[in-house]
Amino acid sequence: MAVNVAKSGIDLGIVMRDADAMLSFYAEQLGLPKEGELEMPGGVVMHRFKCGETVIKLLSPAKLPEASNPPGGLRGGTGIRYLTISVDNLDEAEAACKDAGSQIVISGREIRPGVRICMIEDPDGNWVELLQQG
Repeated sequence: MAVNVAKSGIDLGIVMRDADAMLSFYAEQLGLPKEGELEMPGGVVMHRFKCGETVIKLLSPAKLPEASNPPGGLRGGTGIRYLTISVDNLDEAEAACKDAGSQIVISGREIRPGVRICMIEDPDGNWVELLQQG
């Protein structure tokens, strides 16, 4: 049996180590609108940001887990290593993140005809790919 997808986006959960820096990155540097905040069982606060039809859920636990996902993008480890946000202002978005002190891992470049990307590392070491077509 296959799933019957009911929404054109996915919801993505990221457990944060540095909540202040992460919330600033997603809200101010990327400019994603905050949809809300929820108190979860076990002392976890979920901050919900809209990204098209996707919701990025930034989770702030009362007690940080000991283990963390290794930074380093594609070569840093297995599992989910980056997320992609399609944009129509790649150069401006990259410049704004750079000016705000974000680490630009891969600066804007064409990866195939008509498709440009850049990769930015968020404060917890997750990579965010900005992709522009056309």
